[in-house]
Amino acid sequence: MAKGAHSKADAVYAELKEAILTGVLEPGGLIDKAVLCEKLGVSRFPVSAAVSRLAYDRLVDVAPQHGSFVSRISLNDVRERLFIRIALEGEIAAEAARTMSRSDKDALVASLKEAAIAVEADDRAAFYSADVAFHQTLTTRLGMARAGEVLDSLRIHLERARRVLMSPPGRIREVLREHRRIVEAIDAGDPSAAREAMKRHLSVTGDLLETVARERPEMFSP
Repeated sequence: MAKGAHSKADAVYAELKEAILTGVLEPGGLIDKAVLCEKLGVSRFPVSAAVSRLAYDRLVDVAPQHGSFVSRISLNDVRERLFIRIALEGEIAAEAARTMSRSDKDALVASLKEAAIAVEADDRAAFYSADVAFHQTLTTRLGMARAGEVLDSLRIHLERARRVLMSPPGRIREVLREHRRIVEAIDAGDPSAAREAMKRHLSVTGDLLETVARERPEMFSP
């Protein structure tokens, strides 16, 4: 494949992937290649190549003779990945309460301030970034590179579900309050309270998942 074709396919792939992860292209929705070609100003080949890569990523389902569709969110997959996150991040929060320095704790407080600005502006994209940064600050400041890699991998696969779950009115403000409770427990040096605050925070995500799945079953698969 020529270099120009590679770059066009990469650009289409990046744009489609972002649209899927952010929910612009909803789970179960048809990917109209002709419309995409016209919108992006490219030939059919880069679009087809991008769709093939997204199918490999399990973000697109290709049905011969029927078309390509945005993959539905697998409930079982999300449940299992959340289960792992709850177990791992609960212990990370407890370790943070035991060992974090004052400067480490100040970094968590700074992260909360950024999130609060996003909440007041009702900027969901900025809040989502701040939410990710908050959880990454814990592993980074604790020097837990391997745990950070595991959580980053989980986060990528959970991203579609997490963005959907951030959408209900008032949810980002609730998440900020949950983060504050985690930081308060860490600041107090209370491992048990930090562990439980983190587990409650992530368990709310699981509860919301089940509610949204009942309300919007067309977005999910078993």
